[in-house]
Amino acid sequence: MAVGLGLVERVMLTTLTTVPCCTFFFINVTMLFTLRSKHVFRETSRYILLYNLLFADTAQMALSQLLYILSICRIMLTYPVCGTLVMLANITNEVSPLTLVVMSLERYVAVCYPLRHAAIITIRNTAVAIIVIWAFCSLNVLVRIILLLNFPFQDLESLQMNSFCSTLIMFLVPVSAQYDKAYICFLFISAGMAVISSYIGVIVAARSASTDKASARKARNTLLLHLVQLGLSLLSTMHNPLLIAISKIVTRIVLVRIQNVFYVFIIILPRCLSALIYGLRDQTIRPVLVYYLCCRLKLSVAPTKADVSS
Repeated sequence: MAVGLGLVERVMLTTLTTVPCCTFFFINVTMLFTLRSKHVFRETSRYILLYNLLFADTAQMALSQLLYILSICRIMLTYPVCGTLVMLANITNEVSPLTLVVMSLERYVAVCYPLRHAAIITIRNTAVAIIVIWAFCSLNVLVRIILLLNFPFQDLESLQMNSFCSTLIMFLVPVSAQYDKAYICFLFISAGMAVISSYIGVIVAARSASTDKASARKARNTLLLHLVQLGLSLLSTMHNPLLIAISKIVTRIVLVRIQNVFYVFIIILPRCLSALIYGLRDQTIRPVLVYYLCCRLKLSVAPTKADVSS
């Protein structure tokens, strides 16, 4: 990624990506700790799914930033090490949209079938859904590994890579790129249809059951935020095909700069929205999250209130 860039530009790009990444990484980790701090969070399916979503987002953010820093520092890896990092990044990248699908279905059942929600959305069923998500994504990675076996590694003089580690570099055989496009299309279409259908059902049910227009408007705004989040998350799965298409019409330097812009807005930004959307809008999570994020401020304000009351 750093090919052709000067030292100053590399430092600037590293700063502009690392600072927000570290900030949101801290927020995500605090949110993960928050979701494990209370019994209600550990025993509620919605919050368990949220924890899984945040875990995948945080892991993806960390892996992406690691690959970015290695590229900026011009550190070459071996094919096995690069392949391992890329495959882990692929798994976490695909877990997020699938988790959002399950979360939308959970909300659909809660609104449209409230009497059966407790029987359908149990802790056991939630655990099974999470296991299926990770198994499905791992199976996809296994297929990618099998496709890589067609590459003649034995003909290489060394397993040391001649370029920087990235997902695009690991498309060593043409069939890998073709499989990636087919899988992304399947994931994008199926997940998009599932979530849009679920949220349309939720909106219709909310309108028919609620007489409070302000409450219905607030619900529509919340659902719109969820759809935007899903759109950004699914857009991240289009990151590689977009770069491949752009690489055919621009120079290497321009591609590197475009890749940095895509990295911030397509990879990092969607991974930050989960904690902000759910953490700040959820009335149960928000006070606990704010307490852990601003613990010293809360502790310093508490004596003041006690003094005033006395």
